[in-house]
Amino acid sequence: MKSVVGPVVLAADHGGFALKEAIKRHLRVEGVDVLDVGTSSTEPCDYPVFARAASEAVASGQAWRGIVVDGAGIGSCMVANKIPGVRAAMAFDLATAKNAREHNDANVLTLGAGYLAEELALGIVDVFLSTDCTVERHRRRVAMIDAIDKSRGNTPENPRGPLSSRSSPSMASPDFDSLVGRITQILTSNPSLLVQPTCGGSMVGGDACAGCPIGGHCATRCADTVRSMIACVGPGCRVSGAPGGGEVPKDLAGFIDHTLLRADATYSDIDKLCDEAAQFGFASVCVNPVFVKRCAARLSGSSPVVCTVVGFPLGAIPKEMKALEARRAVREGASEIDMVIAIGALKSGDLRFVEDDIRAVAETAHDGGAILKVILETSLLTDDEKVAGCVAARKARAEFVKTSTGFSTGGATAHDVELMARAVDRKLGVKASGGIRSAEDAKRLIAAGATRIGASVGVKIVKEARGIAAASKIEAVEAVEAKEAKGTL
Repeated sequence: MKSVVGPVVLAADHGGFALKEAIKRHLRVEGVDVLDVGTSSTEPCDYPVFARAASEAVASGQAWRGIVVDGAGIGSCMVANKIPGVRAAMAFDLATAKNAREHNDANVLTLGAGYLAEELALGIVDVFLSTDCTVERHRRRVAMIDAIDKSRGNTPENPRGPLSSRSSPSMASPDFDSLVGRITQILTSNPSLLVQPTCGGSMVGGDACAGCPIGGHCATRCADTVRSMIACVGPGCRVSGAPGGGEVPKDLAGFIDHTLLRADATYSDIDKLCDEAAQFGFASVCVNPVFVKRCAARLSGSSPVVCTVVGFPLGAIPKEMKALEARRAVREGASEIDMVIAIGALKSGDLRFVEDDIRAVAETAHDGGAILKVILETSLLTDDEKVAGCVAARKARAEFVKTSTGFSTGGATAHDVELMARAVDRKLGVKASGGIRSAEDAKRLIAAGATRIGASVGVKIVKEARGIAAASKIEAVEAVEAKEAKGTL
């Protein structure tokens, strides 16, 4: 490759790992000397670490140019430009790559793997490495950029000038305060890592409450305790149940994603869906992406959130497109994303592809503060494939696994829900959807382990549930009256 006069350093986080590896192969074929500073897998990691390593290699002269890849390319660019002597630019097409070199003499390129197809990314790399900054007016402006570092005493030779206190310590010395802070953040967000609570406030290893000798039946046997926990945790709380727990004495509404995914749904249909969700206190409305903004506006100030679907209903589109769908939906007001898994890849046994597919959407959702549910389409899978899909979803950091789209050959079954709950070790929620037509259907699936119900007949289910509860109370009163009449009470 012409114009390449020295080593090129590559770096990426887990979201950019696959594209980094493709760039590395491409450059080596071209005879370019490559320095790879990580990451070395798709295991979750922090992009600032690797962006900094690549940028310091360029600033120190160890590398001639640097290329850093993360999910969007933005964060790594910010990190790189904190390193004295680095002029980093994010490019998203050939024109911006050329401009970064011709006008700004950028020496570090950052790329967003979530936005770029591999072929385009490789083209951007070629343009970046083969374009020079030669026009005098551009070189003069680049010198003005470099002068800012020099005026502050920050240069590649003296990186710790007056502003060095703003930078983190060298990677050669472990930053224990940052490490402790990170661990504290994780444990604060996941208190179950410290102790595993059972019902009644008892802890594993202590005295479990008498109602739950095997655990997992708290919602049935210790309903008041569970209600107290929900009140403390807030509306984001999810309570899992083990198989065999019987009828859960809870209002079903909070489990339900009120769903309308028909192609012929009108604006008035969507408005009615939202109004019913607010009236009955459903967990969310689940709609096609085109209606997300409308639902978010109509539900503003209400408890239900907006859920939408990605890669729906076949799951047979590239992960980059799924991530783009998710990003647009989150920006327009979606708080929950239901993505369809790469079904063909799962049935082919390509679990790495499946996991990467999920992770791309999970990272996008999480960046926007949304949660991810992964639709397996269980009617098309064997039990082993269902388990493998659940394991991939957990590894990719989804929050839920979901049975069905409702558009295939079958819907949710108690067997599938129980199998999925076991497969995720009850660490993820389980959403049952497809073919749920009654309160009894919903209760059966909740007892099997479902923590969310997707249904287009949510109003009917809630009304039935309330009717069943009322009928039970009437029967109980009649039984007492009968006993009093007989003198047996």
